[in-house]
Amino acid sequence: MARTVDPAKYAAKRQHILDCAAVLFAQQGYERTTTSQLCARAGISPGNLYHYFAGKKQVFLAVLTQDEHDTHALLDRLTQEAAPLEALISFVLHLARPATADPIVPKLVLEAMLQAHRDPEVGAELARVDDDEMRGLRVLLSRAVQAGEADPALDADDAAAWISALVSAVYLQTALAPDFDAAQQLANLTRTVRAFLREA
Repeated sequence: MARTVDPAKYAAKRQHILDCAAVLFAQQGYERTTTSQLCARAGISPGNLYHYFAGKKQVFLAVLTQDEHDTHALLDRLTQEAAPLEALISFVLHLARPATADPIVPKLVLEAMLQAHRDPEVGAELARVDDDEMRGLRVLLSRAVQAGEADPALDADDAAAWISALVSAVYLQTALAPDFDAAQQLANLTRTVRAFLREA
């Protein structure tokens, strides 16, 4: 008889593995983190790990993409907002705010960027996530332009790329500069985005 799996317990254990892995990947880097270390931190056996993930790389990819559902749900809601510019600003803050939530997040993002250049599979997955976020920025930007709340002379692709670069800078500065306070800098981020979108 097949063993019955409790979906809630399965999801909780899977999330526990991801949380443990995120700390190791941020502290040690992907290459230096071993499957044995991951299992030890999560309190599971290697055999148990494979009930949840095919291997270390799949754990890493799952860590990097675990917030996708929340991003898609937020974007669906924001595209219906009556104030397009504020919806765009809300999306920018959604993308940047994780840098302020936990000290490991910016380091994890930096490690993901490094690993993307070493491993085509990781690079492709990060590119897919980035494409989704860029698409969201373009959609919200287009709505702001149509509503007369953003400069119509802006190229949507270029503007989205610049906004994305500003968000990335928050993560990189937080990871590399100990004195950089990401939480305090969010106001400067939104101020910069608003100024950039304002019609000259």
